[in-house]
Amino acid sequence: MRGAMELEPELLLQEALESVEAAQSYRRELGHRLEGLREARRQIKESASQTRDVLKQHFNDLKGTLGKLLDERLVTLLQEVDTIEQETIKPLDDCQKLIEHGVSTAEDLVREGEIAMLDGVGEENEKLWSFTKKASHIQLDSLPEVPLLVDVPCLSAQLDDSILNIVKDHIFKHGTVASRPPVQIEELIEKPGGIIVRWCKVDDDFTAQDYRLQFRKSTSNHFEDVYVGSETEFIVLHIDPNVDYQFRVCARGDGRQEWSPWSVPQIGHSTLVPHEWTAGFEGYSLSSRRNIALRNDSESSGVLYSRAPTYFCGQTLTFRQVDTKISHLPQEAEMTLYLNILGAVFVNGKEMTNQLPAVTSGSTVTFDIEAVTLGTTNSEGGNFKLRVTISSNNREVVFDWLLDQSCGSLYFGCSFFYPGWKVLVF
Repeated sequence: MRGAMELEPELLLQEALESVEAAQSYRRELGHRLEGLREARRQIKESASQTRDVLKQHFNDLKGTLGKLLDERLVTLLQEVDTIEQETIKPLDDCQKLIEHGVSTAEDLVREGEIAMLDGVGEENEKLWSFTKKASHIQLDSLPEVPLLVDVPCLSAQLDDSILNIVKDHIFKHGTVASRPPVQIEELIEKPGGIIVRWCKVDDDFTAQDYRLQFRKSTSNHFEDVYVGSETEFIVLHIDPNVDYQFRVCARGDGRQEWSPWSVPQIGHSTLVPHEWTAGFEGYSLSSRRNIALRNDSESSGVLYSRAPTYFCGQTLTFRQVDTKISHLPQEAEMTLYLNILGAVFVNGKEMTNQLPAVTSGSTVTFDIEAVTLGTTNSEGGNFKLRVTISSNNREVVFDWLLDQSCGSLYFGCSFFYPGWKVLVF
């Protein structure tokens, strides 16, 4: 064994150096997980504290009328908060002990390795050999899992201010403490001038009747309602680009009047430039953000185009209640994709065989365009091919649109003749 150490001292030193670096990296990763653990602990502690405050304030407001009965229920609910807090903190305590033990082991290993390397490489390198042997038996790549904030309890109280109208027998059923909200935001998808918010139910025992979505700028202190209904997806419009917004959602149980606790707020933003109609076009009036066009009483008619080619392949372009067209350049009618109010589709001036339902009040029309090939002119003409999908009233048509030149972005336009009609683009 001594002969092997004498023959490869540099190898031992390199192995020791790698072990120290691995221990340092391991310590850093454990530090990150400790920070995540602190965030989880803070969420539990703060939500428990907030829940206690909500419960106390609510029951104190009712105490003058309900007296002793409310005091007894308050004690019961506070004990429930304490129990949930203690039960859910314990796994975090165990995880912290495991991480702290790993940190201590890593620090000891770093210290021992540095001492061993200070002795240098000579004939007597038992310390290096002993250290590398010890390091090889320690799992420096084993990291404990730290739960995400959405996966740990976020205590809250579910309360109903109409309790004064409920008879005495119902008082003892009033209020519950939830360890986490029954719904959470699942996905935020950026759109030009908007964000699609999707949420889902995370409590299998909770039957949702309606959902309530709120949002605010991250710099604001006030949330505002933006949607109430039974859908689990909604596009929030009038979003300024490159500005952070917070979103939260709650639900109302089947047959209940009160709303559930709010979900953990999620932050999202859109980097896409909002679509806008060209201002000053006679026959159309525009909204302040220029994404809604209103047909006025003017006798003038024509195509109202977008202010700029802000639609890019791979995006979804959506119109509501409109006779629409998309063109590569506004002045080139032969390079145009067109859908009329009867549902007929025209590509470069030629009517397609497939037809969509007629566009009526409240209709939504979406265009999805994807680049398919870029090559030489084919038998049908055109050097570039786009795969187009148009959807309207639960029907869709798919076809290829051939162009003579590449298009990084597209203009879009609309033309309709009924005064009072509006078209929203997003």
